[in-house]
Amino acid sequence: MTFRLEPPPAPKSARIRRGGWSWGQVEGVRHRSLSLGAGIQSSTLVMMMVTGDLPWVDSILFADTGDESIRTLEHLDWLEGQVKLHTNGRVEIHRVGRGGRLSDRIRNRAAGRGVINNDRFVSAPFYTEGRKGKRNGAGGQGKRQCTREFKLEPLDRARRGLLGYRPRQRIPAGSVEVWIGISTDEVVRAGAAFSPWQINRYPLLEMRMSRQDCVAWLESHGFPVPPKSACVFCPYRSNAEWRWLRDNDPQGWADALEIDRLIRNTPGMREREFLHRDRVPLAEVDLSTDEERGQGMLMVCDAGCGL
Repeated sequence: MTFRLEPPPAPKSARIRRGGWSWGQVEGVRHRSLSLGAGIQSSTLVMMMVTGDLPWVDSILFADTGDESIRTLEHLDWLEGQVKLHTNGRVEIHRVGRGGRLSDRIRNRAAGRGVINNDRFVSAPFYTEGRKGKRNGAGGQGKRQCTREFKLEPLDRARRGLLGYRPRQRIPAGSVEVWIGISTDEVVRAGAAFSPWQINRYPLLEMRMSRQDCVAWLESHGFPVPPKSACVFCPYRSNAEWRWLRDNDPQGWADALEIDRLIRNTPGMREREFLHRDRVPLAEVDLSTDEERGQGMLMVCDAGCGL
């Protein structure tokens, strides 16, 4: 069954969800496609197709921002091998992108080079310091254009191409069923597609699977559990995730430190920006664990067993 959401009136600048969403398989679609982030949830969907727990889609699309962790790209290579092996090449993982990297645009902006090759700067939700005259003087976050322009739009263009349609050529409504790996612990992210020719489907929600359920399923089948999939300088990281990047991807960590420095040393910026929510330089953030700070034993037992 397919549901269509009627959105409330919105400003012309806002994106309106004109597509649909489905609980279960959509009948009559021309193409089924999985949006692959190469993280835990979407990797689980791929491997469930490998084991036969889910049917194969027609295509798997990975939006390559150019700034993913090397560990994510290594896991993507492994997934490609699994898909090729179990489909005899019938299904492919397509790596699609906008062209160029967001990190290079940040470097160009910091160097005062402006637009290069007709490619403008794209903002990311970095944490801002705040300034006098602003309510409470509190900081906020920058606009989140990066996901839309480096992931969603390249994925849409790729699906349009797989269907055989040119840019701006009209595609019949409900032509593509898009699988998205959103689990029960992030259900607020689920919603209808933005394009009327696409219908979003969330297999993990249908199976009532959480992120931890996905981890357990991968481990029970002997499959690797991938790291969080995101640009190395994505501000939506917990301290544990920053610590993982520091300890497991030295180049990614070095790139994150560089970007963190550049977004505070850019000519013409009204507010300084930070990668970490504490709004201090990433290199100065205390990423140690409770145990490393000598606090671990305090949580063992009120009876004093750890003394």
